[in-house]
Amino acid sequence: MSTRWLHQWPKRLSRSLAIPLFSALFALPAVSNTASADLGSIGMSGGYGLKIYKVNYALYPFVQVYFRTFDQTMHPLINLNDMNVGLMVKGQSYDPMKRQSLIQPLRQRSEATRTVLVLDASRSMAGPPFEASLTAAARYIDSKRPQDEVAILSIRDTKEGYDIVSQFERDPGALGRRLLDVRADGKKTRLYDSVGAAMQMCGMTSQGAISLSPENYVASCSIVVFSDGLDEGSALSREELNARITNMAIPIPVYSLAYSKVSQKYFTNLESLSKNSFGVYYLIGETMNKMQQVVEDIQNIVQSDYVVTFRSYVPVDGEEHSFKLGLEYPTGSGKLTYEGAKFEAIEPPPVPQLQPLIQQLNQTIPLLPSPYFDKNQ
Repeated sequence: MSTRWLHQWPKRLSRSLAIPLFSALFALPAVSNTASADLGSIGMSGGYGLKIYKVNYALYPFVQVYFRTFDQTMHPLINLNDMNVGLMVKGQSYDPMKRQSLIQPLRQRSEATRTVLVLDASRSMAGPPFEASLTAAARYIDSKRPQDEVAILSIRDTKEGYDIVSQFERDPGALGRRLLDVRADGKKTRLYDSVGAAMQMCGMTSQGAISLSPENYVASCSIVVFSDGLDEGSALSREELNARITNMAIPIPVYSLAYSKVSQKYFTNLESLSKNSFGVYYLIGETMNKMQQVVEDIQNIVQSDYVVTFRSYVPVDGEEHSFKLGLEYPTGSGKLTYEGAKFEAIEPPPVPQLQPLIQQLNQTIPLLPSPYFDKNQ
């Protein structure tokens, strides 16, 4: 980042977020290719960080960046506004006073989120532990937004090591009925194979994707695991699964609820998966009554992502171009962190439904001679 950008950023004026909920409505392979890293490598020296999940350029020249923020406890930053955001494209810093970008909370937009609930249905979990996990899973389903999708996977004695209780579904009633059919009667726990399957489910086409509507664009996918961490006989090892997580182009965080009435010996397996995936590890132990509070916390994290929309001034050339998204938090504190990603400079697809959205964005973020700092000032 240029020193001038760092100097000017804290002076940024606030602006209204009263803009229609523009979503990237066309299913292009428009995602960021960010590398996984530990917290220290993504700006945690200031006490917080960010992780870009997706970059969508279907409305080019407008680019939408979906990202998650977190403090040292992995909880989201709240009440971010335009004064907190900085942008650099191909090494040139945008002048925030020219208002060529805006930030919106995902919670107030129409894009959907996805979650795969992974339930350990082995006999060792039978009784109060399993009943508590079912109650917590039901609570998670009840607290989702109407457009959000949830899938349910139970770890069972099948050929694959798991049973898909429900594909991605928006109807909480249907999800609840399927959840009630799960029984804790498995003999083995192929935990790693089941989490790997949940990751594959996250890559599936969204429900109703043939319809061009904001609700059918999936902003993120997360995995919530209810287990004691014991793995028995998985084809995947913990190291292999963590390697998959590390190499994923789109992050899929794993939120683990570690609980057991017998032993905490294997909790570290869950902790490893969560920390490597930018998820959160929750030590429940034997205090089952904590589960509902924890799933509410996870739901809050999932719904607290942000979306930055900016106008690109790179001519259409069909090539990838780098940019950096930066945050200063709190405003004026001088505590800065940023992450890089890429977008493609391509013409929008010839879909009539997209044109009104592009026109509205043209009014909200009007074309200027240049979005960058004036070097002569």
